Amino acid sequence: MCKTVTEATNQNSLSIDEMEALDIVHLMLEEDRNILEGVKKSLTAIAKAVELIVDKWQHGARVFVAGAGTSGRIGVLDAVELGPTFSIDPDRWIAFVAGGKNAMWEPLEQHEDSDSDIVQELQQHHFNENDVLIAISASGTTPYSLAALTYAKEKQASSISISCNNQTISSELSDVGIELVVGPEVIRGSTRLKAGTAQKLAINMISTATMIKLGKVYQNEMVDMQLINKKLVKRAETMLTQLTNLDEQEAQALMNETNNDVKLSLIIAKTGCTKQEAEKYLTKANSHVKKAIHLYEMHSEKDIND
Repeated sequence: MCKTVTEATNQNSLSIDEMEALDIVHLMLEEDRNILEGVKKSLTAIAKAVELIVDKWQHGARVFVAGAGTSGRIGVLDAVELGPTFSIDPDRWIAFVAGGKNAMWEPLEQHEDSDSDIVQELQQHHFNENDVLIAISASGTTPYSLAALTYAKEKQASSISISCNNQTISSELSDVGIELVVGPEVIRGSTRLKAGTAQKLAINMISTATMIKLGKVYQNEMVDMQLINKKLVKRAETMLTQLTNLDEQEAQALMNETNNDVKLSLIIAKTGCTKQEAEKYLTKANSHVKKAIHLYEMHSEKDIND
């Protein structure tokens, strides 16, 4: 039985309408302290979600994110950043918000009661058993999100839910149920506040940790970012000089040689191998730069010993 913490009255803010501005924001900050504890208790489930996506992704899965209102907007906000940050094909991590794209800019919350719109969207994208669905809903009972989870179950696809109540229907319907219980909002039911922040933290963790596990990060650098402007090209060159013994001119020359491929440039700079060898070992390492460097060094050491 779902306990609707998200709809409960916060006893700490009963007189918020009488407070001075400083007291209001102080109270809000104090209430926000509950967010970290709520997310902390869900870290195991969040990690399971990452492992599920990574496993499915390596077999060609796409990730679909569905939510209404604030929850949907959070899913879209996260998804659109994955392309430039990690060079993810936009057709592999797709987010839907109830009411469509206009709902990002207009209050179209009435669409959260629709249990057919999301199914039609998923059908149009040929959603199938190889894919992963992430349903985001503060209450865990939003019809739009529940319909997405139900459809995923029908298609025998993997599913993850993110909600902010205990024992939600969303969790029952999903393979991994993430319940971020952060307590009642300072304004009763206004889940754009603590619940929204907790959801943003969780989806950021899921997408970022997934990209790291897929080899999109070397140390803590974005080695798979899209170099779509001068600032990002400069960032990549600076990254090379900081991570290797190359000077600025050498970094620029290497980036030109690899057609601005940061991963290949790093492997070449770190090992002294050729571009063809870097490509070969990066493929063997499943796009992980550290693993590719290690494989090359092991191979070189073997050749020396032989």
